[in-house]
Amino acid sequence: MSFCQAFMTELHRHIGPATDVPAGDIGVGSREIGYLFGQYKRLTNRYDSGTLTGKDPLLGGIPARPEATGYGTVYFLQAMLAARGESLDGYTAVVSGSGNVAFHAIAELCELGAVPVVCSDSGGYVHDPAGIDLEVLRDLNVTRRERLSAYPEHVPSARFFPGESPWDVPCDVALPCATQNELGEQDALRLVKNDVRAVAEGANMPCTPAAVQIFREAGVAVAPGKAANAGGVATSALEMRQNAARDRWTFDQTDRTLRKVMEDIHTECLSTDDEHGLPGDYVVGANIAGFRTVVAAMEANGYI
Repeated sequence: MSFCQAFMTELHRHIGPATDVPAGDIGVGSREIGYLFGQYKRLTNRYDSGTLTGKDPLLGGIPARPEATGYGTVYFLQAMLAARGESLDGYTAVVSGSGNVAFHAIAELCELGAVPVVCSDSGGYVHDPAGIDLEVLRDLNVTRRERLSAYPEHVPSARFFPGESPWDVPCDVALPCATQNELGEQDALRLVKNDVRAVAEGANMPCTPAAVQIFREAGVAVAPGKAANAGGVATSALEMRQNAARDRWTFDQTDRTLRKVMEDIHTECLSTDDEHGLPGDYVVGANIAGFRTVVAAMEANGYI
């Protein structure tokens, strides 16, 4: 609380609903956003609820914001597999990380019939062949704030592998949801050898360029982070819309809109790569679609 308040004492001069809107990330959840927002109000004497996103609904936050990045990654993955005539039902999944993005990706994978068998933290990974127990994971992460090494104490069938890579475990789909450059060339080679079907980046650039190239050459569908994990920032925009309208959305309303956003992003990526003769290459599709959007905006503003 003290750190957040001290930080906002300087930051408040540089942000606002029409200036710059910070949001949460690694280590910054609704609790920290609440401390930041409280100090912002204290210093400015304004209730600009659109100034920060990721707030608790009590403070004007939108339901499903904590779930948005993880859910959105899975929605994109689902659409990507559907375009190939496949589904997540019955697929084994390996998810790196165990924080907000990873937890909610695991939850949505379970909802759609997949079996997530791995999650990880900086100390190693847990392999639970029966599928990760969401209640145990939630209890460790939220209630106890313990390391994943304690997971097998609650689920005897699981094993913790200290210092090991989660990508050693065979799977149908892989979701790197921890941090940048966590999945390297050797990891990619092992995943390809184990017949991985698709990779969806829940973190920001978690696959190294060499790993991405290996996947593409092997015909593995790759959902790049700039597209697949856009659900978080998209839902932040929905929160700003809710705040501007002095409205209150429901969880289902937010979730439905998020799913539509991710399906539209998938469609744009797919149609763009197909237009350039590279059907199914989402890396190319996302890059071209993204650059086109930026260029169009710059031209409209007279910057180029």
